[in-house]
Amino acid sequence: MRGGSGSTQAKADDPRSGVFTDGSASPNPGPGGWGAVYVIDDLVIAEDHGNEPATTNNRMELTALIAALGLVPPGVPTIVYSDSNLAVRTINEWAAGWEKRGWKRKTGQVENLDLVKAVYEGFRLRPELDLRWIKAHAGFTWNEYADRLANRWRSQ
Repeated sequence: MRGGSGSTQAKADDPRSGVFTDGSASPNPGPGGWGAVYVIDDLVIAEDHGNEPATTNNRMELTALIAALGLVPPGVPTIVYSDSNLAVRTINEWAAGWEKRGWKRKTGQVENLDLVKAVYEGFRLRPELDLRWIKAHAGFTWNEYADRLANRWRSQ
């Protein structure tokens, strides 16, 4: 199954394999949706999606990352892409320090702590997964597909 963003020409740096995640709420806060798709060589292996009636963009982005952890079989090296720089930096850069400080930021509480803990622990237990940021709305085929999943489920 090929997702595609409507473009007939793929970008040269368009990833063809990995897990692509997205989350949204509109308005923010408001009804939210999330989507995750696991792809190998442009073939959809698995996908998941869901929604919440009252939430935020950040909660939906983190929820999509939790779903991503369940799509890839244990031990399979895979890149997980998120277009939320905040979510990626939270897990890759800041969460370890927050954990050392008893899940506190230097400037106060950690937002969405329940989800941050779940995502951080999930990636820590899955070292074969590499969480990376991908630019949103830049024509990356599978990121656009995940975006459509999130937006479709937001309105359900």
